[in-house]
Amino acid sequence: MAERLTAVPGIRAVVLGGSRARGTHRPDSDWDLGLYYRGAPDLAALTALASAFQGSPVEVAGPGGWGPWVNGGAWLRVDGVQVDWILRDLDRVEAVWSDCRRGRFEVGVQPGHPLGFWSPAYPGEVALGRVLADPHGELTALQQATSAYPEPLRKALTDAAWEAEFSVGAARKSAPAGDRLHVSLCLSRAFGILVQSLHAHHRTWCLNEKGALAAAAALPRTPADFAARVGEALTGPAVVSVEAAAAVVRDVREVLDRSRH
Repeated sequence: MAERLTAVPGIRAVVLGGSRARGTHRPDSDWDLGLYYRGAPDLAALTALASAFQGSPVEVAGPGGWGPWVNGGAWLRVDGVQVDWILRDLDRVEAVWSDCRRGRFEVGVQPGHPLGFWSPAYPGEVALGRVLADPHGELTALQQATSAYPEPLRKALTDAAWEAEFSVGAARKSAPAGDRLHVSLCLSRAFGILVQSLHAHHRTWCLNEKGALAAAAALPRTPADFAARVGEALTGPAVVSVEAAAAVVRDVREVLDRSRH
């Protein structure tokens, strides 16, 4: 499949991503293929190829069809197995990587990413993926570069932990009124930031929210019972949850601050 995809005009490389690339998959896990393109991929050719593999019509979303960051792709069922094609603009991935090396990142609104799409996920996907087809050697070279986590990005993401405390403060103002939606959103945002900061602290790529809490909890020197405490803070009464979250934020920031001295 990967070899046939790279024969489509515009497609430069295909990478296996997700849990199957990292060896953490279950038997029923999807197969996620990143389709890296330059310019405008030939959607008609991709649609024809997807339909041939599935044996029935498939809709392929072009660039922007799935939002500004996940971009586009297709969901296929091949021999009873779920296979997801996910488009990635290689020029944009390289631009984001350049920003990351300078300690710059952004968090964009993206369907399917309730805490936002953190731009370092782009180079992280390359670093953690398995290159299946790369006739021009572009992804292989980029993967070698992304194997070293940029120190400026590490500093920027660990410094971003200040916003977790800010978010808890915003939740504290809404808790007495019982505004569960606002409180829950603020606390979720705070914990998402802490997860990103902890991963960066250990020079580990964090790609999205799925599984990120458990992964952060398993990192060295993460406060004890981190995942359990987060879970309790997200389910308790509003006022109690805010103070529990504040304690988690304080403990994580102490871990991050100690690394600076």
